[in-house]
Amino acid sequence: MIATVGICAVATAGVIVRPFRWPEAIWAVAGAALLLLTGVIAPGAAWGAVLKGADVYLFLIGMMLLSEAAREQGVFDWVAHRAAAGANGSAARLFTLVFLVGVVVTAFLSNDATAVVLTPAVYAVATRAKVAPLPLLFACALVANAASFVLPISNPANLVLYASDLPRLGHWLAAFALPSVAAIGATYAGLRWLFRAELTGPAERGEAAVLSAGGRVALAGIGATAALLTLASALGWDLGWPTFGAGVATALVVSLGARTAPWPMVKAVSWSVLLLVAGLFVMVEALAETGLIGWLAARLSAAAATDPRTAAAAAGGLLAVGSNAINNLPAGLIAAQTIAAAHPPTLVVDALLIGVDLGPNLSITGSLATILWLIAIRREGEDVTFLQFLRVGVVTTVPALVLAIGVRVLMG
Repeated sequence: MIATVGICAVATAGVIVRPFRWPEAIWAVAGAALLLLTGVIAPGAAWGAVLKGADVYLFLIGMMLLSEAAREQGVFDWVAHRAAAGANGSAARLFTLVFLVGVVVTAFLSNDATAVVLTPAVYAVATRAKVAPLPLLFACALVANAASFVLPISNPANLVLYASDLPRLGHWLAAFALPSVAAIGATYAGLRWLFRAELTGPAERGEAAVLSAGGRVALAGIGATAALLTLASALGWDLGWPTFGAGVATALVVSLGARTAPWPMVKAVSWSVLLLVAGLFVMVEALAETGLIGWLAARLSAAAATDPRTAAAAAGGLLAVGSNAINNLPAGLIAAQTIAAAHPPTLVVDALLIGVDLGPNLSITGSLATILWLIAIRREGEDVTFLQFLRVGVVTTVPALVLAIGVRVLMG
């Protein structure tokens, strides 16, 4: 058990800290490979763990293709410029519009799309509008997680946590609509208060952007995908294949319309993310074989049997903190295994989802989306330290987390 925990801890630390600036996937795959080489996990068990992520891989590929098609055709730049035009010369109004755009992009294209693709467009708009970029950039980072349980498709972690028991759309909205509103509202209020001084000035209007024909096709593909996935959620289908099919179809139609080969678009997709997720699945499977998952499941079952509401609030809060300590992907995988073993009430599972989705906003290493956001802003010459992000995260996320979990618990 000590060897398993040690290997998983070092590999997870590598994913979060990225020593030598090596990609996150290298550390996750190295951890999984070391578990295999030392005999901690059998090849059959490791392969079975990799296959458990099939729906997540298909979902991620489809979403990344959609996002890349939209980025290549300037859709996100167009959206950001439309927000700047609608700000009517006000930095505060520009911030609000960017935040709302982030909510929509996260809800329908996942939090990673907001972090990776919308962030550079927002930075460009802030530069042209001559406003402080950090408030707008923080809006991208925090709304990516705060709005990530609006819909089942808003965060890959949602598919991981619920596995094959993903609620249908009607049940999802009944459970998470009000908590989402609470989380988004509290995050917006916290950011507006923190950056009140920077958002008091004017914002230059800039020139209006025109969406190209390819951009209109990509935007239509996003709309069609959102409709398809909404239908799939309502019917209780797995979301992997519909997302994959929609992403491939949109990329092909955009390429045909532009009379270009699709390979540059395919090449631009971050395929290493799939290796990262696969490596994490193997590590969590190894932890399950140590008995850790069984121990957690027993504690969760006992707490839920005694007082489901208290258990839901405590479990959601603890998972939120744990997601910042080890990143929400491995935390979500461990939670999913624990849920499968404990079979807790739906209320407890829903609170855990809020914790794993919203909790990572406390720290800069809490989620993959935030790590990708940090990489994106560094390319633009900006940087945020761990303590800077923690200050913003505490002010915005603690109230949002308390409100979101509190609302869900009171709903029963």
